[in-house]
Amino acid sequence: MFKVRQVFDQTRIEPKAIPEAVFAELSKPDLGAPIRAGMQVAITCGSRGVTNVAIITKAIVDFVKAQGATPFVVPAMGSHGGATAEGQRRLIEGYGVTEEFVGCPLVSSMETVVIGQSEEGHSVRIDRNAAEADAIIVAGRVKPHTDFRGPYESGIMKMMAIGLGKREGADFCHAEGFSAMAKRVPLFGRCIIKNAPVALGFAILENAYCQTEKFVALRPDEIAAKEPVLLDEARSHLPLILFNETDVLVVDRIGKDISGDGMDPNITGASTCSPCVSGGLKAQHTAILDLTPATHGSAFGIGAAHTITRRLFEQIDYEATYVNAITSRGIDFARIPCIVENDREAIQLALRTCVGYDADRPRIIRITDSLHTEIIWVSEALHQEAESNPRLKILSGLEEWPFNAQGNLLSE
Repeated sequence: MFKVRQVFDQTRIEPKAIPEAVFAELSKPDLGAPIRAGMQVAITCGSRGVTNVAIITKAIVDFVKAQGATPFVVPAMGSHGGATAEGQRRLIEGYGVTEEFVGCPLVSSMETVVIGQSEEGHSVRIDRNAAEADAIIVAGRVKPHTDFRGPYESGIMKMMAIGLGKREGADFCHAEGFSAMAKRVPLFGRCIIKNAPVALGFAILENAYCQTEKFVALRPDEIAAKEPVLLDEARSHLPLILFNETDVLVVDRIGKDISGDGMDPNITGASTCSPCVSGGLKAQHTAILDLTPATHGSAFGIGAAHTITRRLFEQIDYEATYVNAITSRGIDFARIPCIVENDREAIQLALRTCVGYDADRPRIIRITDSLHTEIIWVSEALHQEAESNPRLKILSGLEEWPFNAQGNLLSE
């Protein structure tokens, strides 16, 4: 194997500059100053591993305070966190969004209320505390979804329809499978904009290095028209694996903090678990070696793998994994692949069961996870392809896999 750096656009906002950037965006005169003195203002925070989410959330909190209003943070993550108030609170606290850091209460509840009827007559529910606030700032990252395609994927519309909708919103939007999500998310989102006290959308975009790239504040009447444009921009910044195909993809870790599917198929390749998406790396087999600590045992997404290690298997929290699978109708994502004792065997089995590969020159790519693909490891058979791509920089000579005595890969 040899080490490669993938080169992406590095435009970013440094963490120390985030508060000023947030204030500047929220202070734009065309937003109509919807946050006023005396208001109770709910600010959403999702379950995904958004870079600098604690700093961003605190900056929004501070802006609300500067207007003389009283902020509080609401977990907006559908059924994640085991579909419990404490589980959802624990998730965002794990990202640093604590009451002590952001400077306001975290109000976590799974209780919802009906705020209106969709254009097709469905009852639309959102978090009770958000519904009873004077204003809601819907803050969330805009990016391509892992399981469906449409003008609104992961972003403000989905944060309202599924995030604020809690388990009921998530359950409805997933009820007819991922093929219906492109219709149901904006159907509910439009109803929430019309009937709930949504004051602002606050879109977060990241570059391919998982760095904060851009903020865009939107009036409620702008969300429907402008979010699709932001989605196209976000799609151009995906941290793609810049090779055409491989026999085996080795993924060191997956988790809900990495992607809704544990690993993003936009990066790792379209999964048989998710027939409504396309693109990403073309790999015959995938070996997954571990879970992230921040996923708290949720192994949703392992069904896209062919082999896993026993240490991953023994960390699985089945309740958290199955709640997500049931709510999303994505039960295939919770299937258990072949379980082997260590990293070496997971890679060996994945390769041994490929079809039509060159056993003397196998094509193997190893990534840390689907969020962090700047530095990857590539097998010798892909050396020529790496040399011919100007966006790939070879960083090392050929090296043996660094297995320890237990057959597991050593950390760099």
